[in-house]
Amino acid sequence: MNKTRQQQLLRWLKNQTGHGKRWLRLSLLLGVLSALLIVCQAWLLASLLQALIVEHLPREALVTQFILLLVCFTLRGVLAWLREKVGFECGKAIRTTLRRSVLNQLSSLGPAWIQGKPAGSWATLLLEQIEEMQDYYSRYLPQMLLAVFVPCFILLALFPVNWAAALILLCTAPLIPLFMALVGMGAADANRRNFKALARLSGHFLDRLRGLETLRLFHRAEAETASIREASEDFRQRTMEVLRLAFLSSAVLEFFASLSIAVVAVYFGFSYLGELNFGHYGPGVTLFAGFLALILAPEFFQPLRDLGTFYHAKAQAVGGADALETFLTHSETLTSSQGDRQIATQDGFTFQASELEILSPDGKVLAGPLSFMLLPGMRVVLVGQSGAGKTSLLNVLLGFLPYQGSLRVNGVELRDIAPEFWQQQLAWVGQNPHLPAATLRQNITLGALPDSAKLDSVCELAGVTEFLDQLAEGLDSEIGEQAAALSVGQAQRVAVARALYKPCHFLLLDEPGASLDSHSEQRVNEALLNASFNQTTLMITHQLDRLDRWDEVWLMRNGKIVQQGNPAQLLHTPGAFAELAAQRQETVE
Repeated sequence: MNKTRQQQLLRWLKNQTGHGKRWLRLSLLLGVLSALLIVCQAWLLASLLQALIVEHLPREALVTQFILLLVCFTLRGVLAWLREKVGFECGKAIRTTLRRSVLNQLSSLGPAWIQGKPAGSWATLLLEQIEEMQDYYSRYLPQMLLAVFVPCFILLALFPVNWAAALILLCTAPLIPLFMALVGMGAADANRRNFKALARLSGHFLDRLRGLETLRLFHRAEAETASIREASEDFRQRTMEVLRLAFLSSAVLEFFASLSIAVVAVYFGFSYLGELNFGHYGPGVTLFAGFLALILAPEFFQPLRDLGTFYHAKAQAVGGADALETFLTHSETLTSSQGDRQIATQDGFTFQASELEILSPDGKVLAGPLSFMLLPGMRVVLVGQSGAGKTSLLNVLLGFLPYQGSLRVNGVELRDIAPEFWQQQLAWVGQNPHLPAATLRQNITLGALPDSAKLDSVCELAGVTEFLDQLAEGLDSEIGEQAAALSVGQAQRVAVARALYKPCHFLLLDEPGASLDSHSEQRVNEALLNASFNQTTLMITHQLDRLDRWDEVWLMRNGKIVQQGNPAQLLHTPGAFAELAAQRQETVE
Protein backbone atom coordinates (compact mmCIF):
# COMPACT_ATOMS: atom_id res chain seq x y z
CA MET A 1 0.00 0.00 0.00
CA ASN A 2 1.53 3.32 -1.04
CA LYS A 3 1.78 6.32 1.26
CA THR A 4 -0.92 8.26 -0.59
CA ARG A 5 -3.41 5.46 -0.07
CA GLN A 6 -2.51 5.24 3.63
CA GLN A 7 -3.08 8.96 4.07
CA GLN A 8 -6.41 8.68 2.27
CA LEU A 9 -7.53 5.85 4.56
CA LEU A 10 -6.41 7.73 7.67
CA ARG A 11 -8.46 10.75 6.60
CA TRP A 12 -11.44 8.47 6.03
CA LEU A 13 -11.00 6.87 9.47
CA LYS A 14 -10.83 10.27 11.17
CA ASN A 15 -13.94 11.43 9.31
CA GLN A 16 -15.85 8.61 11.00
CA THR A 17 -15.13 10.07 14.44
CA GLY A 18 -18.14 12.36 14.02
CA HIS A 19 -20.34 9.42 15.04
CA GLY A 20 -18.59 9.23 18.43
CA LYS A 21 -17.31 12.81 18.82
CA ARG A 22 -19.02 13.33 22.18
CA TRP A 23 -17.35 10.26 23.69
CA LEU A 24 -13.99 11.16 22.11
CA ARG A 25 -14.03 14.63 23.65
CA LEU A 26 -14.96 13.22 27.05
CA SER A 27 -12.11 10.70 26.81
CA LEU A 28 -9.67 13.51 25.98
CA LEU A 29 -10.92 15.62 28.91
CA LEU A 30 -10.44 12.70 31.31
CA GLY A 31 -6.94 12.20 29.94
CA VAL A 32 -6.02 15.85 30.50
CA LEU A 33 -7.29 15.67 34.10
CA SER A 34 -5.23 12.52 34.59
CA ALA A 35 -2.13 14.34 33.25
CA LEU A 36 -2.63 17.16 35.76
CA LEU A 37 -2.95 14.62 38.56
CA ILE A 38 0.34 13.02 37.44
CA VAL A 39 2.17 16.31 37.91
CA CYS A 40 0.45 16.98 41.26
CA GLN A 41 1.24 13.47 42.46
CA ALA A 42 4.93 13.74 41.51
CA TRP A 43 5.21 17.20 43.08
CA LEU A 44 3.67 16.00 46.34
CA LEU A 45 5.83 12.88 46.45
CA ALA A 46 9.07 14.82 45.76
CA SER A 47 8.09 17.43 48.37
CA LEU A 48 7.48 14.74 50.98
CA LEU A 49 10.83 13.08 50.31
CA GLN A 50 12.62 16.45 50.45
CA ALA A 51 10.90 17.27 53.75
CA LEU A 52 11.58 13.89 55.35
CA ILE A 53 15.16 13.30 54.16
CA VAL A 54 16.70 16.76 53.86
CA GLU A 55 14.61 19.00 56.11
CA HIS A 56 13.96 16.25 58.73
CA LEU A 57 10.38 17.42 59.34
CA PRO A 58 8.25 15.16 61.56
CA ARG A 59 5.66 13.02 59.79
CA GLU A 60 2.88 14.56 61.86
CA ALA A 61 3.53 17.89 60.12
CA LEU A 62 3.04 16.29 56.70
CA VAL A 63 -0.35 14.66 57.22
CA THR A 64 -2.07 17.01 54.76
CA GLN A 65 0.45 16.19 52.01
CA PHE A 66 0.00 12.45 52.64
CA ILE A 67 -3.78 12.76 52.38
CA LEU A 68 -3.52 14.78 49.15
CA LEU A 69 -1.14 12.16 47.74
CA LEU A 70 -3.62 9.40 48.57
CA VAL A 71 -6.40 11.40 46.91
CA CYS A 72 -4.25 11.75 43.77
CA PHE A 73 -3.65 7.99 43.65
CA THR A 74 -7.38 7.29 44.04
CA LEU A 75 -8.50 9.86 41.49
CA ARG A 76 -6.00 8.57 38.90
CA GLY A 77 -7.44 5.07 39.27
CA VAL A 78 -11.01 6.33 38.91
CA LEU A 79 -10.10 8.43 35.85
CA ALA A 80 -8.32 5.47 34.23
CA TRP A 81 -11.45 3.34 34.69
CA LEU A 82 -13.69 6.08 33.31
CA ARG A 83 -11.40 6.54 30.28
CA GLU A 84 -11.70 2.83 29.45
CA LYS A 85 -15.49 2.97 29.70
CA VAL A 86 -15.77 6.15 27.64
CA GLY A 87 -13.30 4.88 25.04
CA PHE A 88 -15.28 1.67 24.61
CA GLU A 89 -18.51 3.63 24.12
CA CYS A 90 -16.76 5.80 21.51
CA GLY A 91 -15.59 2.79 19.52
CA LYS A 92 -18.95 1.07 19.92
CA ALA A 93 -20.86 4.08 18.54
CA ILE A 94 -18.61 4.30 15.47
CA ARG A 95 -18.62 0.54 14.83
CA THR A 96 -22.41 0.40 15.10
CA THR A 97 -22.74 3.23 12.60
CA LEU A 98 -20.30 1.61 10.17
CA ARG A 99 -22.10 -1.75 10.35
CA ARG A 100 -25.42 -0.02 9.79
CA SER A 101 -23.96 1.80 6.77
CA VAL A 102 -22.65 -1.45 5.27
CA LEU A 103 -25.94 -3.27 5.81
CA ASN A 104 -27.93 -0.37 4.37
CA GLN A 105 -25.70 -0.29 1.29
CA LEU A 106 -26.01 -4.06 0.84
CA SER A 107 -29.78 -3.77 1.16
CA SER A 108 -29.85 -0.99 -1.45
CA LEU A 109 -27.58 -2.84 -3.89
CA GLY A 110 -29.61 -6.03 -3.71
CA PRO A 111 -28.81 -9.76 -3.90
CA ALA A 112 -27.51 -9.70 -7.48
CA TRP A 113 -24.67 -7.42 -6.39
CA ILE A 114 -24.01 -9.27 -3.13
CA GLN A 115 -23.56 -12.61 -4.90
CA GLY A 116 -20.46 -11.21 -6.59
CA LYS A 117 -18.48 -12.14 -3.46
CA PRO A 118 -18.60 -15.22 -1.19
CA ALA A 119 -20.68 -14.86 1.95
CA GLY A 120 -17.54 -15.31 4.05
CA SER A 121 -16.04 -12.13 2.58
CA TRP A 122 -19.07 -10.08 3.64
CA ALA A 123 -18.96 -11.70 7.10
CA THR A 124 -15.30 -10.72 7.43
CA LEU A 125 -16.09 -7.17 6.33
CA LEU A 126 -18.96 -6.77 8.80
CA LEU A 127 -17.38 -8.55 11.75
CA GLU A 128 -13.61 -8.80 11.68
CA GLN A 129 -12.60 -5.65 9.81
CA ILE A 130 -15.01 -3.30 11.56
CA GLU A 131 -14.24 -4.90 14.93
CA GLU A 132 -10.52 -4.24 14.43
CA MET A 133 -11.26 -0.50 14.45
CA GLN A 134 -12.38 -0.56 18.10
CA ASP A 135 -8.94 0.06 19.60
CA TYR A 136 -8.16 2.74 17.03
CA TYR A 137 -11.12 4.87 18.13
CA SER A 138 -11.26 3.92 21.81
CA ARG A 139 -7.54 4.08 22.56
CA TYR A 140 -5.25 5.21 19.77
CA LEU A 141 -6.95 8.48 18.81
CA PRO A 142 -7.36 9.76 22.40
CA GLN A 143 -3.83 8.60 23.21
CA MET A 144 -2.41 10.40 20.19
CA LEU A 145 -3.64 13.70 21.64
CA LEU A 146 -2.56 12.83 25.18
CA ALA A 147 0.92 11.94 23.90
CA VAL A 148 1.22 15.67 23.14
CA PHE A 149 -0.54 17.16 26.16
CA VAL A 150 0.97 15.05 28.95
CA PRO A 151 4.66 15.62 28.01
CA CYS A 152 3.93 19.35 27.63
CA PHE A 153 2.44 19.51 31.14
CA ILE A 154 5.47 17.67 32.54
CA LEU A 155 7.93 19.95 30.74
CA LEU A 156 6.06 23.01 32.05
CA ALA A 157 6.38 21.64 35.57
CA LEU A 158 10.05 20.58 35.18
CA PHE A 159 11.63 23.54 33.38
CA PRO A 160 11.23 25.97 36.37
CA VAL A 161 12.89 23.39 38.63
CA ASN A 162 15.73 22.00 36.44
CA TRP A 163 16.14 23.03 32.84
CA ALA A 164 18.83 20.41 32.06
CA ALA A 165 16.57 17.44 32.91
CA ALA A 166 13.71 19.01 30.97
CA LEU A 167 16.01 19.57 27.99
CA ILE A 168 17.14 15.93 27.99
CA LEU A 169 13.52 14.77 27.88
CA LEU A 170 12.65 17.31 25.19
CA CYS A 171 15.56 16.26 22.92
CA THR A 172 15.01 12.52 23.20
CA ALA A 173 11.21 12.52 22.88
CA PRO A 174 11.04 12.97 19.04
CA LEU A 175 13.11 9.83 18.45
CA ILE A 176 10.26 7.62 19.62
CA PRO A 177 7.49 8.73 17.21
CA LEU A 178 10.06 8.86 14.39
CA PHE A 179 11.04 5.21 14.71
CA MET A 180 7.45 4.18 15.50
CA ALA A 181 6.33 5.75 12.20
CA LEU A 182 9.04 3.88 10.29
CA VAL A 183 7.95 0.56 11.79
CA GLY A 184 4.25 1.42 11.48
CA MET A 185 4.40 1.87 7.70
CA GLY A 186 5.28 -1.79 7.32
CA ALA A 187 2.72 -2.84 9.94
CA ALA A 188 -0.19 -1.18 8.08
CA ASP A 189 0.74 -2.93 4.85
CA ALA A 190 1.09 -6.27 6.65
CA ASN A 191 -2.35 -5.84 8.25
CA ARG A 192 -3.93 -5.04 4.89
CA ARG A 193 -2.48 -8.23 3.39
CA ASN A 194 -3.62 -10.13 6.46
CA PHE A 195 -7.23 -8.95 6.10
CA LYS A 196 -7.27 -9.91 2.43
CA ALA A 197 -6.00 -13.38 3.30
CA LEU A 198 -8.66 -13.69 6.03
CA ALA A 199 -11.43 -12.65 3.62
CA ARG A 200 -10.26 -15.23 1.06
CA LEU A 201 -10.01 -17.93 3.72
CA SER A 202 -13.47 -17.14 5.13
CA GLY A 203 -15.12 -17.19 1.72
CA HIS A 204 -13.25 -20.33 0.67
CA PHE A 205 -14.12 -22.19 3.88
CA LEU A 206 -17.81 -21.23 3.90
CA ASP A 207 -18.30 -22.16 0.25
CA ARG A 208 -16.67 -25.55 0.80
CA LEU A 209 -18.72 -26.12 3.95
CA ARG A 210 -21.94 -25.49 2.05
CA GLY A 211 -20.92 -27.92 -0.69
CA LEU A 212 -19.58 -30.59 1.66
CA GLU A 213 -21.99 -33.31 0.55
CA THR A 214 -21.26 -32.64 -3.12
CA LEU A 215 -17.50 -32.75 -2.47
CA ARG A 216 -17.84 -36.10 -0.72
CA LEU A 217 -20.01 -37.44 -3.53
CA PHE A 218 -17.29 -36.65 -6.10
CA HIS A 219 -14.40 -37.72 -3.80
CA ARG A 220 -13.00 -34.20 -3.55
CA ALA A 221 -13.08 -33.89 0.24
CA GLU A 222 -9.38 -34.66 0.76
CA ALA A 223 -8.26 -32.29 -2.00
CA GLU A 224 -10.36 -29.45 -0.58
CA THR A 225 -9.09 -30.21 2.93
CA ALA A 226 -5.54 -29.80 1.64
CA SER A 227 -6.53 -26.53 -0.05
CA ILE A 228 -8.03 -25.16 3.18
CA ARG A 229 -4.93 -26.28 5.10
CA GLU A 230 -2.72 -24.39 2.65
CA ALA A 231 -4.85 -21.23 2.92
CA SER A 232 -4.85 -21.49 6.73
CA GLU A 233 -1.05 -21.81 6.77
CA ASP A 234 -0.74 -18.71 4.57
CA PHE A 235 -3.01 -16.79 6.95
CA ARG A 236 -0.99 -18.00 9.97
CA GLN A 237 2.25 -16.76 8.44
CA ARG A 238 0.74 -13.36 7.65
CA THR A 239 -0.61 -13.09 11.20
CA MET A 240 2.82 -13.84 12.64
CA GLU A 241 4.29 -11.17 10.35
CA VAL A 242 1.90 -8.62 11.84
CA LEU A 243 2.78 -9.70 15.39
CA ARG A 244 6.50 -9.52 14.62
CA LEU A 245 6.16 -5.92 13.51
CA ALA A 246 4.06 -5.09 16.57
CA PHE A 247 6.73 -6.50 18.89
CA LEU A 248 9.44 -4.64 16.98
CA SER A 249 7.55 -1.37 17.45
CA SER A 250 7.28 -1.97 21.20
CA ALA A 251 10.95 -2.90 21.48
CA VAL A 252 12.06 0.27 19.68
CA LEU A 253 9.91 2.41 21.96
CA GLU A 254 11.12 0.75 25.17
CA PHE A 255 14.76 1.09 24.14
CA PHE A 256 14.65 4.83 23.56
CA ALA A 257 12.47 5.48 26.63
CA SER A 258 14.84 3.52 28.86
CA LEU A 259 17.85 5.28 27.34
CA SER A 260 16.38 8.72 28.00
CA ILE A 261 15.47 7.93 31.61
CA ALA A 262 18.97 6.54 32.14
CA VAL A 263 20.53 9.77 30.84
CA VAL A 264 18.42 11.80 33.29
CA ALA A 265 19.44 9.51 36.14
CA VAL A 266 23.14 9.74 35.20
CA TYR A 267 22.90 13.55 35.04
CA PHE A 268 21.51 13.78 38.58
CA GLY A 269 23.96 11.18 39.87
CA PHE A 270 26.96 13.16 38.66
CA SER A 271 25.35 16.40 39.88
CA TYR A 272 25.07 15.02 43.42
CA LEU A 273 28.72 13.91 43.19
CA GLY A 274 29.69 17.46 42.28
CA GLU A 275 30.87 16.62 38.77
CA LEU A 276 28.06 18.47 36.96
CA ASN A 277 26.96 21.87 38.23
CA PHE A 278 24.40 23.17 35.75
CA GLY A 279 20.67 22.94 35.12
CA HIS A 280 19.57 24.46 38.43
CA TYR A 281 18.51 28.01 39.29
CA GLY A 282 19.91 28.13 42.83
CA PRO A 283 23.03 27.16 44.75
CA GLY A 284 22.85 23.55 43.52
CA VAL A 285 20.73 20.63 42.44
CA THR A 286 18.29 19.81 45.22
CA LEU A 287 16.96 16.42 46.23
CA PHE A 288 13.47 17.72 45.40
CA ALA A 289 14.53 18.47 41.79
CA GLY A 290 16.13 15.05 41.40
CA PHE A 291 13.14 13.17 42.78
CA LEU A 292 10.68 15.26 40.75
CA ALA A 293 12.59 14.69 37.49
CA LEU A 294 13.08 10.95 38.07
CA ILE A 295 9.43 10.47 39.06
CA LEU A 296 8.18 12.44 36.06
CA ALA A 297 10.64 10.96 33.53
CA PRO A 298 8.82 7.58 33.23
CA GLU A 299 5.49 9.44 33.20
CA PHE A 300 6.86 11.68 30.42
CA PHE A 301 7.38 8.63 28.19
CA GLN A 302 4.36 6.66 29.42
CA PRO A 303 1.91 8.32 26.98
CA LEU A 304 4.36 7.57 24.17
CA ARG A 305 4.66 4.00 25.45
CA ASP A 306 0.87 3.69 25.46
CA LEU A 307 0.75 5.20 21.98
CA GLY A 308 3.27 2.60 20.83
CA THR A 309 1.18 -0.14 22.45
CA PHE A 310 -1.87 1.09 20.58
CA TYR A 311 0.05 1.90 17.40
CA HIS A 312 -0.66 -1.53 15.98
CA ALA A 313 -4.36 -0.62 16.39
CA LYS A 314 -3.78 2.11 13.83
CA ALA A 315 -2.12 -0.38 11.49
CA GLN A 316 -5.02 -2.81 11.96
CA ALA A 317 -7.56 -0.05 11.36
CA VAL A 318 -5.83 1.08 8.15
CA GLY A 319 -5.66 -2.51 6.93
CA GLY A 320 -9.33 -3.10 7.70
CA ALA A 321 -10.43 0.24 6.27
CA ASP A 322 -8.98 -0.55 2.84
CA ALA A 323 -11.76 -2.89 1.75
CA LEU A 324 -14.41 -1.11 3.84
CA GLU A 325 -13.74 2.35 2.41
CA THR A 326 -13.58 0.95 -1.12
CA PHE A 327 -16.93 -0.80 -0.70
CA LEU A 328 -18.72 2.15 0.91
CA THR A 329 -17.34 4.69 -1.56
CA HIS A 330 -18.15 2.53 -4.57
CA SER A 331 -21.59 1.52 -3.28
CA GLU A 332 -22.48 5.12 -2.40
CA THR A 333 -21.65 6.07 -5.98
CA LEU A 334 -23.98 3.36 -7.25
CA THR A 335 -26.84 4.13 -4.86
CA SER A 336 -26.54 7.88 -5.38
CA SER A 337 -27.37 7.32 -9.05
CA GLN A 338 -30.68 5.65 -8.12
CA GLY A 339 -33.83 7.57 -8.90
CA ASP A 340 -36.33 9.15 -6.55
CA ARG A 341 -39.51 9.28 -8.63
CA GLN A 342 -42.84 7.62 -7.88
CA ILE A 343 -45.44 6.57 -10.44
CA ALA A 344 -49.18 6.02 -10.48
CA THR A 345 -50.12 2.44 -9.55
CA GLN A 346 -53.92 2.33 -9.64
CA ASP A 347 -54.09 1.01 -13.23
CA GLY A 348 -51.23 -1.47 -12.87
CA PHE A 349 -47.92 -1.39 -14.72
CA THR A 350 -47.07 -1.29 -18.41
CA PHE A 351 -43.49 -2.36 -19.14
CA GLN A 352 -41.88 -1.37 -22.42
CA ALA A 353 -38.29 -2.42 -23.15
CA SER A 354 -36.33 -1.24 -26.16
CA GLU A 355 -32.76 -2.37 -26.93
CA LEU A 356 -32.44 -3.32 -23.29
CA GLU A 357 -29.01 -4.64 -22.23
CA ILE A 358 -28.73 -6.03 -18.71
CA LEU A 359 -25.39 -5.38 -17.01
CA SER A 360 -23.58 -6.96 -14.08
CA PRO A 361 -22.48 -4.65 -11.22
CA ASP A 362 -19.04 -4.37 -12.85
CA GLY A 363 -20.50 -3.42 -16.24
CA LYS A 364 -20.42 -6.77 -18.06
CA VAL A 365 -23.35 -7.46 -20.41
CA LEU A 366 -25.40 -10.35 -19.04
CA ALA A 367 -28.31 -10.38 -21.49
CA GLY A 368 -29.72 -8.39 -24.38
CA PRO A 369 -30.58 -6.55 -26.41
CA LEU A 370 -34.20 -7.20 -25.45
CA SER A 371 -37.39 -5.59 -26.69
CA PHE A 372 -40.77 -6.50 -25.24
CA MET A 373 -44.10 -5.14 -24.00
CA LEU A 374 -45.71 -6.33 -20.77
CA LEU A 375 -49.23 -4.99 -20.24
CA PRO A 376 -51.18 -4.69 -16.95
CA GLY A 377 -52.63 -8.01 -15.84
CA MET A 378 -50.59 -10.12 -18.29
CA ARG A 379 -49.44 -13.51 -17.06
CA VAL A 380 -46.19 -14.52 -18.73
CA VAL A 381 -44.01 -17.59 -18.38
CA LEU A 382 -40.26 -17.24 -19.08
CA VAL A 383 -38.58 -20.44 -20.27
CA GLY A 384 -35.17 -21.35 -21.58
CA GLN A 385 -32.07 -23.36 -20.80
CA SER A 386 -29.85 -22.56 -17.82
CA GLY A 387 -27.69 -19.49 -18.51
CA ALA A 388 -30.10 -18.07 -21.08
CA GLY A 389 -30.52 -14.85 -19.06
CA LYS A 390 -33.87 -15.49 -17.35
CA THR A 391 -32.71 -14.68 -13.83
CA SER A 392 -30.86 -11.58 -15.09
CA LEU A 393 -34.12 -10.31 -16.60
CA LEU A 394 -35.90 -10.98 -13.31
CA ASN A 395 -33.19 -9.12 -11.37
CA VAL A 396 -33.32 -6.06 -13.60
CA LEU A 397 -37.12 -5.93 -13.20
CA LEU A 398 -36.62 -6.15 -9.44
CA GLY A 399 -34.28 -3.15 -9.70
CA PHE A 400 -31.17 -5.04 -8.60
CA LEU A 401 -29.11 -4.79 -11.81
CA PRO A 402 -28.09 -1.80 -13.94
CA TYR A 403 -28.99 -1.66 -17.61
CA GLN A 404 -28.43 0.19 -20.84
CA GLY A 405 -31.08 1.08 -23.36
CA SER A 406 -34.66 1.70 -22.27
CA LEU A 407 -36.88 -0.04 -19.72
CA ARG A 408 -39.95 2.08 -19.02
CA VAL A 409 -42.65 1.48 -16.43
CA ASN A 410 -45.75 3.56 -17.18
CA GLY A 411 -43.56 5.78 -19.34
CA VAL A 412 -40.85 6.33 -16.68
CA GLU A 413 -37.39 4.76 -16.83
CA LEU A 414 -37.06 2.12 -14.12
CA ARG A 415 -33.68 3.56 -13.06
CA ASP A 416 -35.43 6.87 -12.25
CA ILE A 417 -37.95 5.26 -9.87
CA ALA A 418 -37.11 5.28 -6.15
CA PRO A 419 -35.96 1.73 -5.20
CA GLU A 420 -37.91 1.72 -1.92
CA PHE A 421 -41.13 2.71 -3.68
CA TRP A 422 -40.60 0.20 -6.49
CA GLN A 423 -39.92 -2.75 -4.21
CA GLN A 424 -43.10 -2.00 -2.28
CA GLN A 425 -45.03 -2.66 -5.49
CA LEU A 426 -43.49 -6.11 -6.03
CA ALA A 427 -43.88 -9.57 -4.55
CA TRP A 428 -41.32 -12.27 -5.25
CA VAL A 429 -40.94 -15.99 -4.65
CA GLY A 430 -37.61 -17.66 -5.43
CA GLN A 431 -36.17 -21.16 -5.41
CA ASN A 432 -34.68 -20.90 -1.92
CA PRO A 433 -37.04 -19.47 0.69
CA HIS A 434 -35.59 -16.86 3.06
CA LEU A 435 -37.46 -16.51 6.36
CA PRO A 436 -35.61 -13.90 8.45
CA ALA A 437 -38.21 -13.29 11.19
CA ALA A 438 -38.61 -15.35 14.36
CA THR A 439 -42.18 -16.72 13.92
CA LEU A 440 -44.37 -17.90 11.07
CA ARG A 441 -46.76 -14.98 11.50
CA GLN A 442 -43.95 -12.41 11.34
CA ASN A 443 -42.47 -14.03 8.24
CA ILE A 444 -45.79 -13.86 6.41
CA THR A 445 -46.85 -10.35 7.42
CA LEU A 446 -43.33 -8.77 7.54
CA GLY A 447 -44.50 -5.86 9.65
CA ALA A 448 -47.67 -5.16 7.65
CA LEU A 449 -50.94 -4.34 9.42
CA PRO A 450 -52.48 -7.58 10.80
CA ASP A 451 -55.52 -8.85 8.92
CA SER A 452 -56.68 -12.14 10.42
CA ALA A 453 -59.12 -13.01 7.63
CA LYS A 454 -56.57 -12.39 4.90
CA LEU A 455 -53.86 -14.23 6.83
CA ASP A 456 -56.07 -17.30 7.24
CA SER A 457 -56.98 -17.16 3.54
CA VAL A 458 -53.40 -17.00 2.20
CA CYS A 459 -52.31 -19.75 4.61
CA GLU A 460 -55.08 -21.97 3.24
CA LEU A 461 -54.21 -21.17 -0.38
CA ALA A 462 -50.48 -21.76 0.12
CA GLY A 463 -50.98 -24.97 2.07
CA VAL A 464 -49.52 -23.62 5.30
CA THR A 465 -52.55 -24.84 7.28
CA GLU A 466 -51.61 -28.46 6.42
CA PHE A 467 -48.67 -28.43 8.84
CA LEU A 468 -49.80 -25.84 11.41
CA ASP A 469 -51.12 -28.61 13.68
CA GLN A 470 -47.59 -30.02 13.88
CA LEU A 471 -46.34 -26.78 15.46
CA ALA A 472 -46.92 -26.18 19.16
CA GLU A 473 -48.01 -22.54 18.86
CA GLY A 474 -49.35 -22.49 15.31
CA LEU A 475 -48.56 -19.27 13.46
CA ASP A 476 -46.76 -17.91 16.53
CA SER A 477 -44.30 -20.81 16.61
CA GLU A 478 -40.64 -19.91 16.37
CA ILE A 479 -38.96 -21.47 13.34
CA GLY A 480 -35.35 -21.20 14.48
CA GLU A 481 -32.28 -19.94 12.64
CA GLN A 482 -32.55 -20.41 8.85
CA ALA A 483 -36.04 -21.93 9.39
CA ALA A 484 -34.52 -25.05 10.96
CA ALA A 485 -37.90 -26.12 12.40
CA LEU A 486 -39.43 -26.37 8.90
CA SER A 487 -38.76 -28.59 5.92
CA VAL A 488 -37.81 -27.01 2.59
CA GLY A 489 -41.33 -27.58 1.26
CA GLN A 490 -42.93 -26.04 4.36
CA ALA A 491 -40.62 -23.03 4.21
CA GLN A 492 -41.47 -22.52 0.53
CA ARG A 493 -45.17 -22.56 1.33
CA VAL A 494 -44.58 -19.85 3.96
CA ALA A 495 -42.73 -17.80 1.32
CA VAL A 496 -45.68 -18.21 -1.06
CA ALA A 497 -48.10 -17.14 1.69
CA ARG A 498 -45.93 -14.06 2.29
CA ALA A 499 -46.10 -13.13 -1.42
CA LEU A 500 -49.88 -13.62 -1.45
CA TYR A 501 -50.34 -11.57 1.73
CA LYS A 502 -48.44 -8.57 0.40
CA PRO A 503 -50.58 -6.20 -1.73
CA CYS A 504 -48.67 -5.80 -4.98
CA HIS A 505 -49.05 -4.93 -8.66
CA PHE A 506 -46.31 -7.17 -10.04
CA LEU A 507 -45.62 -10.77 -9.00
CA LEU A 508 -42.24 -12.30 -9.89
CA LEU A 509 -41.66 -16.05 -9.56
CA ASP A 510 -38.29 -17.74 -10.01
CA GLU A 511 -38.95 -21.49 -10.26
CA PRO A 512 -40.92 -21.56 -7.00
CA GLY A 513 -41.55 -25.30 -7.26
CA ALA A 514 -37.89 -26.30 -7.59
CA SER A 515 -36.52 -28.73 -4.97
CA LEU A 516 -40.02 -29.57 -3.68
CA ASP A 517 -41.74 -32.94 -3.46
CA SER A 518 -44.60 -33.52 -5.87
CA HIS A 519 -47.34 -32.76 -3.34
CA SER A 520 -45.75 -29.51 -2.15
CA GLU A 521 -44.97 -28.48 -5.74
CA GLN A 522 -48.57 -29.03 -6.75
CA ARG A 523 -49.93 -26.96 -3.86
CA VAL A 524 -47.42 -24.14 -4.44
CA ASN A 525 -47.99 -23.97 -8.20
CA GLU A 526 -51.76 -24.05 -7.83
CA ALA A 527 -51.72 -21.23 -5.26
CA LEU A 528 -49.46 -19.08 -7.43
CA LEU A 529 -51.49 -19.78 -10.56
CA ASN A 530 -54.64 -18.58 -8.78
CA ALA A 531 -52.78 -15.52 -7.48
CA SER A 532 -51.46 -14.66 -10.95
CA PHE A 533 -54.91 -13.43 -12.01
CA ASN A 534 -54.78 -10.59 -9.48
CA GLN A 535 -51.82 -8.65 -10.97
CA THR A 536 -49.18 -8.72 -13.69
CA THR A 537 -47.15 -11.92 -13.23
CA LEU A 538 -43.86 -13.14 -14.67
CA MET A 539 -42.69 -16.66 -13.81
CA ILE A 540 -39.49 -18.52 -14.66
CA THR A 541 -39.95 -22.27 -15.00
CA HIS A 542 -38.47 -25.37 -16.61
CA GLN A 543 -41.81 -27.19 -16.50
CA LEU A 544 -43.59 -27.08 -19.88
CA ASP A 545 -46.61 -29.27 -19.08
CA ARG A 546 -48.90 -26.58 -17.59
CA LEU A 547 -48.20 -23.58 -19.79
CA ASP A 548 -51.61 -23.64 -21.48
CA ARG A 549 -53.07 -21.91 -18.41
CA TRP A 550 -50.89 -18.82 -18.95
CA ASP A 551 -51.33 -15.91 -21.35
CA GLU A 552 -47.92 -15.86 -23.02
CA VAL A 553 -44.63 -17.73 -23.15
CA TRP A 554 -41.29 -15.98 -23.70
CA LEU A 555 -38.41 -18.20 -24.74
CA MET A 556 -34.91 -16.91 -24.00
CA ARG A 557 -31.71 -18.18 -25.58
CA ASN A 558 -28.21 -16.68 -25.31
CA GLY A 559 -29.51 -13.63 -23.49
CA LYS A 560 -32.27 -12.78 -26.00
CA ILE A 561 -35.99 -13.39 -26.31
CA VAL A 562 -36.12 -15.48 -29.47
CA GLN A 563 -39.81 -16.38 -29.41
CA GLN A 564 -42.94 -15.14 -27.64
CA GLY A 565 -46.64 -15.71 -27.96
CA ASN A 566 -49.59 -17.88 -26.93
CA PRO A 567 -48.42 -21.28 -25.55
CA ALA A 568 -50.70 -23.36 -27.79
CA GLN A 569 -49.70 -21.44 -30.93
CA LEU A 570 -46.00 -21.66 -30.17
CA LEU A 571 -46.26 -25.39 -29.55
CA HIS A 572 -47.67 -25.97 -33.04
CA THR A 573 -45.39 -23.47 -34.79
CA PRO A 574 -41.98 -24.68 -35.97
CA GLY A 575 -39.30 -22.92 -33.96
CA ALA A 576 -37.21 -22.90 -30.81
CA PHE A 577 -40.11 -23.45 -28.39
CA ALA A 578 -41.44 -26.48 -30.25
CA GLU A 579 -37.91 -27.95 -30.34
CA LEU A 580 -37.47 -27.38 -26.61
CA ALA A 581 -40.84 -29.00 -25.85
CA ALA A 582 -39.93 -32.01 -28.01
CA GLN A 583 -36.59 -32.40 -26.21
CA ARG A 584 -38.28 -32.30 -22.82
CA GLN A 585 -40.83 -34.89 -23.96
CA GLU A 586 -38.06 -37.22 -25.12
CA THR A 587 -36.29 -36.79 -21.77
CA VAL A 588 -39.45 -37.71 -19.86
CA GLU A 589 -40.07 -40.80 -22.02
